[in-house]
Amino acid sequence: MSDIATVLRDLGLKEINPGACTGRWIEPTEHKVLASVNPATGETIASVIQADKAAYEKVVAIAHETFPAWRMMPAPQRGEIVRQLGEALREKKDALGRLVALEMGKIYSEGLGEVQEMIDMCDFAVGMSRQLYGPNMTSERPRHRMYEQWHPLGVVGIISAFNFPVAVWAWNAALAAICGDTMIWKPSSSTPLTAVAVQNICNDVMDRNGISGVFNLVIGPGRTVGETMLNDKRVPLVSFTGSTNMGRHVAETTARRFGRSILELGGNNAIIVEPDAKLDLALRAILFAAVGTAGQRCTSLRRLFLHTDVAEGLLAKLTKAYGSITIGDPLEDGILMGPLVNQAAVEAHFAALDKVKEQGGEILVGGGPVDRPGFFVEPTIVKAHPGMEITRDETFAPILYVFEYSTFDEAMALHNSVDQGLSSAVFTSSMYSAERFLSHEGSDCGIANVNIGTSGAEIGGAFGGEKETGGGREAGSDAWKAYMRRQTCTINWSTELPLAQGVSFDVDE
Repeated sequence: MSDIATVLRDLGLKEINPGACTGRWIEPTEHKVLASVNPATGETIASVIQADKAAYEKVVAIAHETFPAWRMMPAPQRGEIVRQLGEALREKKDALGRLVALEMGKIYSEGLGEVQEMIDMCDFAVGMSRQLYGPNMTSERPRHRMYEQWHPLGVVGIISAFNFPVAVWAWNAALAAICGDTMIWKPSSSTPLTAVAVQNICNDVMDRNGISGVFNLVIGPGRTVGETMLNDKRVPLVSFTGSTNMGRHVAETTARRFGRSILELGGNNAIIVEPDAKLDLALRAILFAAVGTAGQRCTSLRRLFLHTDVAEGLLAKLTKAYGSITIGDPLEDGILMGPLVNQAAVEAHFAALDKVKEQGGEILVGGGPVDRPGFFVEPTIVKAHPGMEITRDETFAPILYVFEYSTFDEAMALHNSVDQGLSSAVFTSSMYSAERFLSHEGSDCGIANVNIGTSGAEIGGAFGGEKETGGGREAGSDAWKAYMRRQTCTINWSTELPLAQGVSFDVDE
């Protein structure tokens, strides 16, 4: 049995899989098949029958009906179920990591890392299930108590992207579950099999607990299933990961019906390397952030600012390191970079390089295709200048724009000059530069690092960005609050009714 067949078997996948589930798989009335393509070969792995509007309606109805009972289960008990989900993911870690590599194209170690992130998120959520807290406040009225508490929202829609086909779902799903929400997951059409595999794991866990309708799945086109979700008043929150243009549409559509949205959109991430930086650390961080996942992370390094004192030497080492990057089948040992997700991504890569040439950039290394089946390109370094408009855009590909600067002020101005604001980093040994980078006048991004790269955020911190990155937060810290509604409560335990602000409003009896 081939590796692909083994992976499919271990995860309960078939040649053709249903694409809608509420704990039980739903057969759509229409039979439109979506093929999952291995980007390393261009060949079909397996297929999914896409959900239609009728299937979506069945899913959302059951999620909505399940919510009242699920929200009344004590949060620590919901946490126990999420703990079991984490254990089930541990048991399937290898097979699921291989499937991520097969379907998305990231190398095997990154696929395993993504599944581990799901497991870690479940562990985090278990602890958080006992900490859904609200503060007590001091009332200005005697013998009154004021406090805040948090209630579940309802059905949460999760629209995930291809580049992290399972981890981003877990960021949302684990928290939504312990908060008492049910949810509907619409994955990327480029990675449907990983979603079906995770849903199978969820189904097994929930069956053991006699529950269904909490973790739900719809796989279908954005123009039908996605638009229906965005306009559905039964879905009070939609968490969307994807492009800025689509995120703007999500925000506008949900806001029109007074729904909420969590938006994790584009990033145009940068690293500043100061003259006192530890260059060996910087080199490794730059290489991983720019080349990891073939430049298809939201946090991938797009822009590199090198101080003139270190630019020539560090750039020479970086171009040499690029020449040693092994490109190929992401499941093979020793491969450091796999393919782009599809042919459209390849075309976007070369379209960006055409603009580089038009706008006066110089390609220092890479820039060509890779002569093999699949959607491969060479990782590319471009010597850029501030007037190049293409450097203001996010191209989801392994293109790194390198700039030189003379002063820290100059670097910060360039760093903050783009519309996106997700992840950022500075490499320096100076406390002054580090603290300034993290200060009010420093990085305008949602993530700011010192002496580590832009990629690889830990789940314990809230993940997200500012400006056209959307402003939403997922995963750690107090991101759980987005999945609940706040309620301020006041209890009068006196025998009188004193009014706020000392107002007198007596009436005759």
